[in-house]
Amino acid sequence: MARTLINLPKNARRGEVIEIRALIAHVMETGFRAGSDGRMVPRDIIHRFSCRYNGETVFTAEFFPSTAANPYLAFHTLATESGSLVFTWEGDNGFSHREQVELTVTG
Repeated sequence: MARTLINLPKNARRGEVIEIRALIAHVMETGFRAGSDGRMVPRDIIHRFSCRYNGETVFTAEFFPSTAANPYLAFHTLATESGSLVFTWEGDNGFSHREQVELTVTG
């Protein structure tokens, strides 16, 4: 299981623009680096991130081998109604991680 840090307000007013920050702990091996034994370290990167708000995609990102370890993202969305934000990271070797955070929207 991957370690993630997701930061967003628990409550927002309808129509408010909120900032969402997400970080996942992942080594992000490019596949171009030799290990201590001289052999190439196999590629192991996260290649896709998405955030869905009540089932609607509000943000996606694609990552490439030059992305740093522990990728961090910050983006904004409009608070329209109470519900869940689902964060999904997908990567090499069948890696997939999902987190869900609830948001309460008031009138």
